[in-house]
Amino acid sequence: MNETPTRDFIRQIIHDDLESGKHDGIVTRFPPEPNGYLHIGHVMSICLNFGVAEETGGITYLRFDDTNPGKEDKEFVDAIEADVHWLGFDWQDRLTNASDYFGQLYDAAVRLVEMGLAYVDSLTAEETREYRGTLTEPGRNSPYRDRPVEENLDLLKRMRAGEFGDGEHVLRAKIDMASPNMNLRDPALYRIRHVSHQHTGDAWCIYPMYDFAHSLSDAFEGITHSLCTLEFEDHRPLYDWFLDQLKPEHRPRQIEFSRLNLAYTITSKRKLSELIGEGHVAGWDDPRMPTIAGMRRRGYPAPALRDFVRRAGVTKKDKLIEMSMLENSVREALGDAAERRMAVLKPLKVVLTNFPEGQVETMDAMNHPNDPSRGTRTVPFSRELWIEQDDFMEEAPRKFFRLKPGGEVRLRSAYIIQCDEVVKDDDGNVIELRCSYDPETRSGMPKSDRKVKGTIHWVSAEHAVDAQVRLYDRLFTVPNPNTADDYHSVLNPDSLETVAAKLEPALGELAAGEAVQFERLGYFAIDSRDDRADARVFNRVVTLRDSWAKIEKAAMAAEQGGS
Repeated sequence: MNETPTRDFIRQIIHDDLESGKHDGIVTRFPPEPNGYLHIGHVMSICLNFGVAEETGGITYLRFDDTNPGKEDKEFVDAIEADVHWLGFDWQDRLTNASDYFGQLYDAAVRLVEMGLAYVDSLTAEETREYRGTLTEPGRNSPYRDRPVEENLDLLKRMRAGEFGDGEHVLRAKIDMASPNMNLRDPALYRIRHVSHQHTGDAWCIYPMYDFAHSLSDAFEGITHSLCTLEFEDHRPLYDWFLDQLKPEHRPRQIEFSRLNLAYTITSKRKLSELIGEGHVAGWDDPRMPTIAGMRRRGYPAPALRDFVRRAGVTKKDKLIEMSMLENSVREALGDAAERRMAVLKPLKVVLTNFPEGQVETMDAMNHPNDPSRGTRTVPFSRELWIEQDDFMEEAPRKFFRLKPGGEVRLRSAYIIQCDEVVKDDDGNVIELRCSYDPETRSGMPKSDRKVKGTIHWVSAEHAVDAQVRLYDRLFTVPNPNTADDYHSVLNPDSLETVAAKLEPALGELAAGEAVQFERLGYFAIDSRDDRADARVFNRVVTLRDSWAKIEKAAMAAEQGGS
């Protein structure tokens, strides 16, 4: 799988900056907020920030944007670190937090007050909204905007000391309440929050706002290129305003790129948290979730995610990427890596009436059809077998080349069998096939070249390993659930089907997280959380074929046509 990136517009800017001598080296940062797990959209940012630094011999900081303590948790910090490492990136000794700079940020706020460029505002939250104006009407100056510098400094100091309650005062930058850019209408710099912080404890009761903390943290760390998604484009004038006024020793440059939006998913942390709280999914790492943890648990390999974002590309245009593109990257990554095994997901009993009772043979099966160097494994073969229900049809059409009454089929790596009798229960359901095998047709033997049109997989009933297999589908029924009036209305009620499967014995020894191909069925991986030695649990990673491509293209076209 080719992971060599093309030179997108960001890489071109960085190339030009290095060529011109503007920078001796590149310094980037990935600044997640620890208020949830990382998702597929973050993969683009991680690969971009760490990738451009690696490609140019630069460095990258992993900086936690921990400025909102009420929503942050150490669990999310640990999960984010694990996800970035799993994707293949290392920040070495450059793990930082916005809270590491709380002292410097407070000093910067004091400087703005002393310069007459910030003031303590005492409007209520409702009054602040009224004074702010709208997209078509300018805002109005707060009556507290012209407080004397000394009074502002005193109030800010008392805010810091904890004299006031939450929301009683806020520190705001003094910019332009008539600006057409809402972000420049005297934005908040500090708010009072009497909440313990997951990193600093109770050392602070006022916390900086994101825009203020982000631009200056970039400057403190010597970031050369601050790479953000497009929703921060309107924030860039404010980012630059802080740098223009405070003139830090180092000046970073903010550049925006489009978000990675994946079809049939949502990436809003608030909505994902709601799905968990309401019981629609089993946690942040549920394999149906678009989180990195969920995809890892499902069995997606890290190289597949890196390949996916490379193919999606870095652009300035928002786009909705088809799920089939991600799944194709997963198939390509697993196609060469995953060994083959046999499993029956919906078992139907086959009894070979002419096979001796109690006799067991061992069949040699290739571990990978395209790589003989991986050798073979032995698979037990006995009188009673399991096959897939879908591999038998009582009233079969002419081109059905699997098992049918009087028909023959080859069992993978074993014999040709013929269906002689169909056994049904009282309701008319097929519960057993009584078949005969041709002992002259064992695979690999001199007389095994008799041809039949169908080959199916099987598992010896006597030696089968019982397992729970989870078959995952899209979490939503429409390509862009964000356009629905209520995203709950487009949840897929069939996003998970659990079946009791029968596996060949070798699958009982598979390690947690390891992926294999169940022959003819798809790629599957041991569930890293729920699996036990006495109760194997497998997740379907992806099907063998892209059965969703045409459906997905038609759905996306219809959705775009109706918008």
